[in-house]
Amino acid sequence: MPKGFENKLVVAISSRALFNLDESHRVYESEGLTAYQKYQIDHENEILEPGEAFGIVERLLQLNDYLDDARVEVILLSRNSADTGLRVFNSIEHYKLNISRAAFSGGESPYRYVSAFGCHLFLSTNAEDVRRALENGVAAATLLPRSKKSQPLSKRELRFAFDGDAVIFSDEAEQVFKRDGLEAFTASEVAAANTPLSGGPFKNFLAALNTLQCELSDDDPPIRIALVTARSAPTHKRVIQTLRNWNIRIDESLFLGGLDKGEFLAAYGADVFFDDQPGHCESASEHVSTGHVPHGIANKVEQ
Repeated sequence: MPKGFENKLVVAISSRALFNLDESHRVYESEGLTAYQKYQIDHENEILEPGEAFGIVERLLQLNDYLDDARVEVILLSRNSADTGLRVFNSIEHYKLNISRAAFSGGESPYRYVSAFGCHLFLSTNAEDVRRALENGVAAATLLPRSKKSQPLSKRELRFAFDGDAVIFSDEAEQVFKRDGLEAFTASEVAAANTPLSGGPFKNFLAALNTLQCELSDDDPPIRIALVTARSAPTHKRVIQTLRNWNIRIDESLFLGGLDKGEFLAAYGADVFFDDQPGHCESASEHVSTGHVPHGIANKVEQ
């Protein structure tokens, strides 16, 4: 963790996740790099529309209003050069987002700066950048566009939702399920009910988020955390015991026993949901902002 960042929750965001850059990306794909560079410079004073992660970033930064010291830092990571990225920073200034640090990698993947900045989470629309960040031990997710756009709600707490296996926890239990089926998975989890699961890629981010949450007022708290898992009784016990062992508090836990998660995430009012299963992510993205975590055996099978 860089000096001065030790007590902060640090989130990295790609420019295409923060803002809607679809039009300029179309120019790049259809006309090439030179045309793209000219387009960005010619339009650098035109403010970009918010992207999928804009509301999440805005409300993450607003958490600093509840704290004596600014404890949440958002860092921009972009494949743009500083020259073509000026439009992005002009838009950041327009929306009064308190983002001052950035890495413009000039066409190369910016994932290598995620660890250098000490980030707890990286959100991007580029799946390859996300995979590389995960390989380097940083929680990361590819944001999917919502198929149903909802009107923003009045100001309330920031609501995170996480899948369990291969996201918060390792995929050790999911490997048993994929290899031997539901009955063997259930028997294995019941037998290991009092043995904590190993941590998954989002454990450290969840722990940092929980630490911040515990420092905020219990009256109308600005953060809420939910576990939304396909598990059901009796395999729920190992999950509960694991979170106790980690000393991590979860506000809501939904053990759905294989039911579709989308309607439940909508009912919970999730601002963002993280899951490793592509099918679950596609379903959830019909209702809420969803980040695919390309980790664990489910993604090895899909590839």
